[in-house]
Amino acid sequence: MLGALIKKELLALRRDMHGLAALFLMPMIFIVLMSLTLKDIYRPPLAALNYAVDVRDNGTPAQWLLQLWRKAHGAPEPLGADWQARLRRGELKYVIVLQPGLSDELESVALSTRPYVQLLTEPGIDSNLHNALRAELVGASGELKARLALQVPGTAGPAQGASIQALVQAERFASSGPRPTSVQQNVPAWLVFGMFFVVASLSSLLVQERGSGALGRLQSLGVSRAMLLASKALPYLAVNAVQAALMLAAGIWLMPLIGGDALSLAGIDWGALLVALGAVSLAAVSLSLALACAVRSHAQAATIGPMVNVLMAAAGGIMVPKFVMPGFMQRLVELSPMNWGLEALLTVLLRGGGVADTLPQVGRLVVFAAAMFVLAVFLFRRRTP
Repeated sequence: MLGALIKKELLALRRDMHGLAALFLMPMIFIVLMSLTLKDIYRPPLAALNYAVDVRDNGTPAQWLLQLWRKAHGAPEPLGADWQARLRRGELKYVIVLQPGLSDELESVALSTRPYVQLLTEPGIDSNLHNALRAELVGASGELKARLALQVPGTAGPAQGASIQALVQAERFASSGPRPTSVQQNVPAWLVFGMFFVVASLSSLLVQERGSGALGRLQSLGVSRAMLLASKALPYLAVNAVQAALMLAAGIWLMPLIGGDALSLAGIDWGALLVALGAVSLAAVSLSLALACAVRSHAQAATIGPMVNVLMAAAGGIMVPKFVMPGFMQRLVELSPMNWGLEALLTVLLRGGGVADTLPQVGRLVVFAAAMFVLAVFLFRRRTP
């Protein structure tokens, strides 16, 4: 009897080769993606970040400091008159400002009392990367100050630590609103992931209705296939809206109660936020419809949809910050719809952007949503009589 039951289960598995293949392929693809994305996790590619320098001190020590930085990070981009706008938009990752008096301060053995070097990073930069840049700049300034002090007879070099820390000031460059926190980095990422995860519920429901004959009966009443799909999409758009409200509320009110940083929405463009969330929701539901129409069984619905979602998150900068990825993976990430949604939300929540600033990402999401809906209609016609 046991042998017969085992044979029955094996036959059931063989009939659902798509679901079985997904069980084997997902771990393999996930291993490859995570290995590639985390390739540089122990040596973040600081040298690959584009930056500019605002030189307001033309003294020799200031030029030496700039040479030290160029040696480790490559040549800076031209500053340009619009550098502040480029920095806010994230087109420049950071700008170093060498204030007047820096050369005299580096040659002095006295303790630094105010900052002469400013590190201005784009608002959406990862906190770890922001701190790493500041630490490296402090180290380079301290090394140069110590070398210059040792050239003065009768001195033993300046006191390190607090004096060098005071020499360098680092901050995110935002036009308005409070300084971004770790919560403001994480909420957009997992908000996008959660909105795309409706695929599991939608796929299972569509397979169930197809198997029970409910879809066929509705079509016999004259309901068009496009109308059927639209009727399934609209409720899930509402589900996404509730998801977004709950996750934003958790960042604002729940995180401070458990000891974390609070999410601040002060000074943001609410219209831009709603447009970005709407575009993400359209892309998520349309992709879910296409996948739901592609699967044939409950096993496929329970496996393939979540698998695609997790892989998109791994390769879209959701699970792994984009800054720790090698260069070719950073370029690949920019092809992911999840990354488009994440960048649109970061533009609003961290960079203070408006509707116009989110249009490149929102446009891609809307085009993707339209393409997925058309694909869903095509697949739905093939799957239903």
